[in-house]
Amino acid sequence: MTATILICIAIAVIVILGVRSYMKRVSSGCCGSGGGTVKKIRVPDKDKSHYPYRKVLWIDGMVCGNCAANVENALNSLDGVWAKVNLTEKKAEVLMKKPFDDEILKLSVKDSGYTVFRIDES
Repeated sequence: MTATILICIAIAVIVILGVRSYMKRVSSGCCGSGGGTVKKIRVPDKDKSHYPYRKVLWIDGMVCGNCAANVENALNSLDGVWAKVNLTEKKAEVLMKKPFDDEILKLSVKDSGYTVFRIDES
């Protein structure tokens, strides 16, 4: 009898925490961003001829425009990188002034909360 009561209490706590988490997510806007949009980091040099290196990163976990902006900002904060994210295709085209190791690009995306599952060289 005591075990049944403890199990019911545990289930009730889990349900309450789940509902609270869901309500917080719904009320705070997309991806918990507070309902606003993410301000994009602007790349000062937009001359494509200055970026001889190119990679395409395939990214998991992006669901909205704020997610895409977060990934773009993470990559664009790297010196000599100009990234554009395509949310529909779940990929980022990364133009670079110098070669970057794949792990640096992956870590930058990972630190923003997303996962790179493939990198194509071009």
